[in-house]
Amino acid sequence: MRWQRGRRSTNVEDRRGRRLSSGKKVGGLGTIVLVLVAMYFGIDPGVILDQGVPTGMSTGDRTAVSTPGTTGVANDPLAEFVSVVLADTEDTWQALFTQMGRPYRDPTLVLFSGAVESACGYAEAAVGPFYCPRDQKVYIDLSFYRDLKSRHQAPGDFAQAYVIAHEIGHHVQTLLGISQKVHTERGRVGREEGNRLSVKMELQADCLAGIWAHHADRARQILEQGDVEEALNAASAIGDDRLQRQARGYVTPESFTHGSSAQRVGWFKRGLQSGNPDQCNTFDEY
Repeated sequence: MRWQRGRRSTNVEDRRGRRLSSGKKVGGLGTIVLVLVAMYFGIDPGVILDQGVPTGMSTGDRTAVSTPGTTGVANDPLAEFVSVVLADTEDTWQALFTQMGRPYRDPTLVLFSGAVESACGYAEAAVGPFYCPRDQKVYIDLSFYRDLKSRHQAPGDFAQAYVIAHEIGHHVQTLLGISQKVHTERGRVGREEGNRLSVKMELQADCLAGIWAHHADRARQILEQGDVEEALNAASAIGDDRLQRQARGYVTPESFTHGSSAQRVGWFKRGLQSGNPDQCNTFDEY
């Protein structure tokens, strides 16, 4: 991916190395809170319940301490990369929203290490990158990229960019009012139907990530040979069916919250090939 000469976003908040202000209960009520947060973010709560308390953590009160880090992104290649991708999504969606006659508000991307407080609650790095609609911020512990490469066998800078573009897709959904409608509807239906709504949200975010890639490459020629394959591999690697089979040895489609590998790949490709947000209506087609 050609990113080194790209613009750096000023909307990056670096919280790495910060100590959280108060102890958090992990286990018992803490586990319930994490499950509720996971459901709100469209994450399968079974992942948290199956894994229990992360390795090295006690089940009692603890003060979460982030590992030491830098206070800025300068001279930090991975943080700079994230900043460039964020800037590129800003440029792309500003232009697309202008075409739609709508204002686009840039989100903030928060870098953290270990654990973080957001307007949506407390979350640990094990949750993975997430978007909080309440404060319109994307949160990411950059160690996730190590897991993406080693644990999920999805290496490459464009695979990393896809992850950010997917979370920005959730920001687009928030600005368009889609997130609030789905959140309200999920409160009216049962768990299985709620899961289906989550899948539709996530697949749409995958499609919107493809929309970004389409327009960013047309405008700024960011793609290099093999980049698309990296993104498709990442989308496939984090499909619910693949993750469940790895974790449990079997698949339960009714518990999907993000979509199967094939679905995630398919919707990303649709956005990438069409460049048309109108082609991302997963709610009518899935």
